[in-house]
Amino acid sequence: MDDRAYITRYLEDSRRALDDFSADAAAQDTLFAMAADVCAALRDGRRLLVAGNGGSAADAQHIAAEFVSRLMYDRAPLAALALTTDSSALTAIGNDYGYELVFERQVLGLGQPGDVFLAISTSGNSPSILRGLQAARSRGIRTFGFTGATGGAMAEGCDRLLRAPSTQTAIVQQIHITAAHMFCALVERTMFPPAA
Repeated sequence: MDDRAYITRYLEDSRRALDDFSADAAAQDTLFAMAADVCAALRDGRRLLVAGNGGSAADAQHIAAEFVSRLMYDRAPLAALALTTDSSALTAIGNDYGYELVFERQVLGLGQPGDVFLAISTSGNSPSILRGLQAARSRGIRTFGFTGATGGAMAEGCDRLLRAPSTQTAIVQQIHITAAHMFCALVERTMFPPAA
């Protein structure tokens, strides 16, 4: 396959996944429910914790930034924390305990009952994410997940799970960031209703 054919095929796969996601009423209902749950947690003085590896780590930071800064319009900050940004904590935990505990230790140390933990994994099988989800449940923290079509092992550890309709990592990540923007916008609009 030459480069042009590769690009054409990739774009077709990407469009198909977005079309499938757009037509998935259950996925939209999951986003609405996630947003409602996060709004309830924020109103109770709790916060959103977000984690992922690799590209999903960047998505975790992106989502937390949209909450703390703004997405569509000026408003007060919302309490969110990406567990992917403290290089000293990440490297200390990885060195002292093993990489699979990098999110578990942070959830146990920073999370409080009533918080929400959003775990992002394209495969749904990342050991560090699975350990983080287990830790969250042990602390009375709601567990949400963004993953790919199969759901992987994290499906059992999530109170709410959004599955991107693809098994291609890059396309799953595209759907995740689209979903994340909608999720953030729903929370923002609920917490700070826009002017008419």
